[in-house]
Amino acid sequence: MDLDAKIEAILFYKAEPSSIEELAKLLGENQEKIAESLEILSQKLIGHGLVLQKKDDEYLLGTAPETSSLIEKIAKDELSTDLGRAGLETLTIIAYEGPISRPEIDYIRGVNSSFILRNLTVRGLIERITDKADSRRYLYRPTFELLQYLGIKDINELPDFESTREKIEKFKQEQKENNQDKNENSGNAN
Repeated sequence: MDLDAKIEAILFYKAEPSSIEELAKLLGENQEKIAESLEILSQKLIGHGLVLQKKDDEYLLGTAPETSSLIEKIAKDELSTDLGRAGLETLTIIAYEGPISRPEIDYIRGVNSSFILRNLTVRGLIERITDKADSRRYLYRPTFELLQYLGIKDINELPDFESTREKIEKFKQEQKENNQDKNENSGNAN
């Protein structure tokens, strides 16, 4: 598989900006090769529904400007519908665990949450912030608008706040132990 295709897959999966340095580390390539492959990817996407967007030293897959009216219509339709089970599940995780990263949300839910996170962000229920511990990573947290909508002054006023947080922590610990057991058992099988 070509390097530009690998970069495309990473940018699609992450659904957030990535720097040349970060892509180089992920792919085990030098930054010069990554920059060349980003240019190839950009050229390959001409005339497609996606474009490679660049801001400073970060790259992101985005929708082509020619599709803006279609995307706007879809976004309006999304905003007029209910959140659905997946949206409520994700919102609950962020409310009780936030700030929390997308990989952590995906881990708890067991599925990719990129689309739902975008939907909740567009609705103004959550916001994405830079992780102070690692500026290359983003965290999600509830917005003031969500607190106002719920009629609470502090996130700690959520129903059963402490017991729900404890249940989530217990679940995460059980998942971690299950994964360790699986890894140990697969190691013993070899």
